[in-house]
Amino acid sequence: MLPPIDVLREQVVAHLAAFDRREVPPAAGVRRAAVTVCVLEDAGRVPYTVLIRRAARGRNAGQWALPGGRLDDGELPVEAALRELAEEVGVTGVEVAGLLDDFVADSGFVITPVVAFGGGQEPVGDAYEVASVHPVPLERFLAPGVPRWEGELLQMPLGPDIVIHAPTGAILWQFAEVALRGREQRVFDVAQPHWTRT
Repeated sequence: MLPPIDVLREQVVAHLAAFDRREVPPAAGVRRAAVTVCVLEDAGRVPYTVLIRRAARGRNAGQWALPGGRLDDGELPVEAALRELAEEVGVTGVEVAGLLDDFVADSGFVITPVVAFGGGQEPVGDAYEVASVHPVPLERFLAPGVPRWEGELLQMPLGPDIVIHAPTGAILWQFAEVALRGREQRVFDVAQPHWTRT
């Protein structure tokens, strides 16, 4: 059972502050992206995070994802993550709680996950980039059977029709362990299925 969201925010900030985050240093030729694990609350003050299904065009068409994307020239990861959050689901004015480990994806991108808290905003997907928006209660991350493994592949079953694989699944697993539970969990060696390597 999760505490009220104000207490939860304090706990998550403390857990992330105590976490020895691994960062991939900036280097020439390294492609960088950033995503946001954004914690919002519904009308009943139940905390949830936002997943999207990407539109059936462009990079990672039709895949489950966190709001995010590539860094613009000169942009910092946190700036990019929050810009993409606003562009893709219309959520603004969030408070950054901390960062998780950089994840080096098989596509060659280094993904920086940013954890942030918002208020009672309702996310609305951008019609061009987002096919659908899905709120996932944070309690789901702590449920039995989450995560599960299919051979060497991590699966995060977060809803009746929502099963997330790496890299997004790895980031969400680390979020659950580090930010919510206060444990140390590394995910750099989590295998990606072939369809996520674009």
